[in-house]
Amino acid sequence: MTDNIYDITKDGERDNIEFKENLTIDYHLKKDRKQHLASQMKYRMEVGCGEAIYFIGVHDEGHLIGLPEPEYEESIFVLESIAHEVGAEILELEKHPANNGSVAKVRIAKSQKNKKDHILVGVAGHVDHGKSTLVGTLTTGSLDNGSGRTRIFLDVQKHEIERGLSADLSFAVYGFSKSQPVRLKNPLKKNEKSKLVEECDKVVSFVDTVGHEPWLRTTIRGIMGQKLSYGLLTIAADQGPTHITKEHLGIILAMELPVIVAMTKVDVVTSEKAVEIQQKIFELLKLVGRIPFMVKSIQDADFVSKNMNQHIVPVVRVSPVTGEGLDLFDRLFLKLKIPSNRKELQKPFMMYIDKIYSVKGVGTVVSGTIRQGKVKKGDKLLIGPTGTGEYIETASKSMEMHHYKKDVAETGEVVGISITGLDVSDIKRGMILCSTEYPTISVREFEADVAILIHPTTIKSGYECIAHIETIAETMTFEPIDNEYMSAGDTGKIKMKFKYRPCCIREGQKLIFREGRSKGVGTVTRIIQ
Repeated sequence: MTDNIYDITKDGERDNIEFKENLTIDYHLKKDRKQHLASQMKYRMEVGCGEAIYFIGVHDEGHLIGLPEPEYEESIFVLESIAHEVGAEILELEKHPANNGSVAKVRIAKSQKNKKDHILVGVAGHVDHGKSTLVGTLTTGSLDNGSGRTRIFLDVQKHEIERGLSADLSFAVYGFSKSQPVRLKNPLKKNEKSKLVEECDKVVSFVDTVGHEPWLRTTIRGIMGQKLSYGLLTIAADQGPTHITKEHLGIILAMELPVIVAMTKVDVVTSEKAVEIQQKIFELLKLVGRIPFMVKSIQDADFVSKNMNQHIVPVVRVSPVTGEGLDLFDRLFLKLKIPSNRKELQKPFMMYIDKIYSVKGVGTVVSGTIRQGKVKKGDKLLIGPTGTGEYIETASKSMEMHHYKKDVAETGEVVGISITGLDVSDIKRGMILCSTEYPTISVREFEADVAILIHPTTIKSGYECIAHIETIAETMTFEPIDNEYMSAGDTGKIKMKFKYRPCCIREGQKLIFREGRSKGVGTVTRIIQ
């Protein structure tokens, strides 16, 4: 154990790691000294994204000294008092033997006792209809220059920035404290995101999807793979609804999500053109059985947020260049209701894995939106199914939400979880991470009720396509049950089979299948064991 501590301390103090030989009540809790130590602790937590690691009984140069029991206990008491001073608490305390007594490794973080309201918004729309620019402006408060300046905060890959196209999902965040919006000065700074999540009593996370047609798969993953509260559809005033707009709207409606429409780029068109496009948006929404509601004032935003459901669709005219409509979006997101997760919270923890990556000094990390239950640091977990249908034992080492370290994460939160004993190559997107109490299942075949949306020819037994369920995107084979074949506009029951590996799915889950463009939607009705 001592060797493990020395591996950390031998490199000296750095980032969020602080050494103290000992702390005494008489000296270190004096007013001036206490203030100095409190400022020091706040700094360590700032650079550590909300977390600081203190070693007690360790020399400034990293040598392990150790403290006799009375001095050890006094030092821990003083450290706890300093933590209380800055609104933090001791989350973990490890005691290790050393030459002259004991050495403590203490993990300190801001108190997480107050539960935050959290809504997750999926943003969709045609390429160049202003999705990323709108989200970038909302989360930073910086107006755009008309060329997508604020979009750069969401485009994370080099070729995306160069081309002005988003090729993967981006996550952005802003929030509210005492009913006032709190934005990021620089969304690329991890500790600023962490501080925002810590300080706000309501957090709004945006999943910015992909508008370019070749990346429809990623858009579907963004809408189906997250436990979204609302869908936000952008439609540019200079172009109006396109076939991609209709496809994205269809995906949002298939997931039974409440929808908000942003009519973007109103600064580049005449008032007559804006009225024309607004009418087209209204016609599109009515065509799919929705009631459009134009939000023109704060009072409108209050009314629609109070009465919003899957049928009423607020429409907001917005320009990230002039700032028109941004105050209305702030008001909407402040007042929108938080979906109740009370029932899901009582269930065993489960999360569909969306991203897998390796972090230096942390190890293998998986991220996604928690579907049900809670997970704590140190919990024993299962991950799978593998290609042979098995589940592998693992455990949670640490968790973060927008770089804010958490000891408990729960239903509806987008988190990254560091896990033990597995390499990135062992894990596939679409697997689940779950508690040992979760009723795991490996499914090869199932039945579903489906509706065929667009398909130029007939769908017969043996037809292959990509099916999306949660974060799963797998090749599947079809076998119509009610009829010999199906074509555009048909509904019916089919048997579907995962071609390459089993997955964990349940009855009642929504699915979308596609072959290039979306071909149909459906619901899982029966698992075939």
